Amino acid sequence: MELKTARLTLLIDPAKKAAFELLCARQDKTPSQVVRQLIRDYLTQHGVAYVPSGAATPPEPQRAAPRSPAARARPAGAAKARKRG
Repeated sequence: MELKTARLTLLIDPAKKAAFELLCARQDKTPSQVVRQLIRDYLTQHGVAYVPSGAATPPEPQRAAPRSPAARARPAGAAKARKRG
């Protein structure tokens, strides 16, 4: 469980907010609990690692995505040539 928190403010349609809050109440969860779970799931789905505040050991560091074959063929720092008319 995280020890520190940060505020996330978002704008949402009032009818959608009311429906969301009603569904959360029916599931005996707070909207904050549901949003935190959605964010954790989204990060996991996209392979993003993070260290929750209060965690004892950090996860393995992420490696950069491999470059495409076209990007590997160009020397680093090489700019694309522009056509001039």
